[in-house]
Amino acid sequence: MTETNTLAKLDPRGRELVFTAARTSNTFAETPVTDEELADIWELTRWTPTMANTQPLRVVFVRTAEGKERLLPHIAEGNLAKTEAAPATAIVAYDNNWHEEIPNVFPIRPEMKDYFASDETARHGAGGWSAGLQAGAFILAVRAAGLAAGPIAGYDTAGVDKEFFPEGDWTTKMIVNIGHPGENPWFDRLPRVEADTAVKWA
Repeated sequence: MTETNTLAKLDPRGRELVFTAARTSNTFAETPVTDEELADIWELTRWTPTMANTQPLRVVFVRTAEGKERLLPHIAEGNLAKTEAAPATAIVAYDNNWHEEIPNVFPIRPEMKDYFASDETARHGAGGWSAGLQAGAFILAVRAAGLAAGPIAGYDTAGVDKEFFPEGDWTTKMIVNIGHPGENPWFDRLPRVEADTAVKWA
């Protein structure tokens, strides 16, 4: 008789926290977010599956007044107030030299480092795909850690990169405000694409 493994299912409350009841926060309370809470977000994110376990995502947690002063000039006007108010803001970035870690994170194929070093198109194709997986998981990790995530699209990528990554080693993929929800934090819930539009069976 063949033995099968059965995985546990996330309970209804967990599904609500991470998926169905979770919302993008547009205001933030003054309640501080601790370094331990931010470290917990990364601890969850780093278990995301990636191509050959390469893990190309990197994060800068901006949580000091000095850090915000460096970041805010590069944020679009419509996102300034929420970014200034958020106790922490994450610059979620892509490591352009992620292949350097291959001998450490994928020791069964250390020669892959040389392959990706020699082929920039392949390196950024594979790395960008994996970083995208991790970026999505990062938002779920914020929610799982009991905090609200407020990802924003309005910012000057080149400006952020020049300010925080002047050596060109990392590239900004996403900016996420993090904290506890403030006053009137949610927009009205908008429709989701239905399964009969988005799902096919084969």
